Amino acid sequence: MHMNGFARVWGVLSGLAAAAAFAAPSIAADSPTLARIKSSGAITIGHREASIPFSYLGPDQKPIGFSLDLCAAIVERVKTELNLPNLAVKYTPVNSSNRIPLIQSGTIDIECGGTANDRKRQEQVSFSVATFVSQPRWLVKADSGLKTAGDLKGKTIVVTQGSNAVGFAQGVNAKEQLGFNIVQAKDHAESFLMLNTGRAAAFMEDDILLAGLKAAAAKPDALIFLPEGYAKIYYGLMFTKGDTGFKALVDDVLSKQMASGQFEKTYAKWFTRAIPPKGENLAFPLTDELQQRIAHPSDAVD
Repeated sequence: MHMNGFARVWGVLSGLAAAAAFAAPSIAADSPTLARIKSSGAITIGHREASIPFSYLGPDQKPIGFSLDLCAAIVERVKTELNLPNLAVKYTPVNSSNRIPLIQSGTIDIECGGTANDRKRQEQVSFSVATFVSQPRWLVKADSGLKTAGDLKGKTIVVTQGSNAVGFAQGVNAKEQLGFNIVQAKDHAESFLMLNTGRAAAFMEDDILLAGLKAAAAKPDALIFLPEGYAKIYYGLMFTKGDTGFKALVDDVLSKQMASGQFEKTYAKWFTRAIPPKGENLAFPLTDELQQRIAHPSDAVD
């Protein structure tokens, strides 16, 4: 090859190599979260310990669940985008009270739990497109004699600290003048324990989380739902507020899974089949509301 031709080819190859070398940094530069992940060589996932089937500890005490499976696909995309095939994945347990502060401080990069997206939280963090649609319900003991929310008048009820259910319970109490005593437990496991030991007459939380706790109980039939349901709640994966680059990546992964049918397969795995640790089946098929979000991915909360 003539030297001038070789020089031109070498110049083109050098340019391509330079472009490749700067591709990952440019992606990271558009996202504080991705920049932090690239710098540390690790992504930190926040997970819950008792939010069945979204995020909880399996038989080996390692985090598993629907949201963890969704986040695993996101981790794979991050590896590709940042050219970090050996990206370390770290897990940090979170609860209703500390999950937002841990996102804000950068301690965790993404929360893969069962967290509701609402306008108040949007002032502090950002959310992915909706991954689930739920609504608050009351869970009571079957032998309690309670038939409706009105029967809770004057009784002690429990909600989990930091949960949206706190506000819903307070609203129901005020609107219907039920005069019940609202106690806040530190996590869902403690709330559930208070219900089962009779320290609370009812436990208010999103229906699917209650269904998970009920299915895993020693005697599932000993617990029933009251008929009342309240406003629809849209769940999403949670990360740093205003990080448009990271949100674009997360939403693209989820939207493509929804379009391909993979999202529904993952859903079926956790909501309509036997799951660890006891092989219980939540028997919670796709709702019309979630099917609408699968067809038209969105992070809207209205």
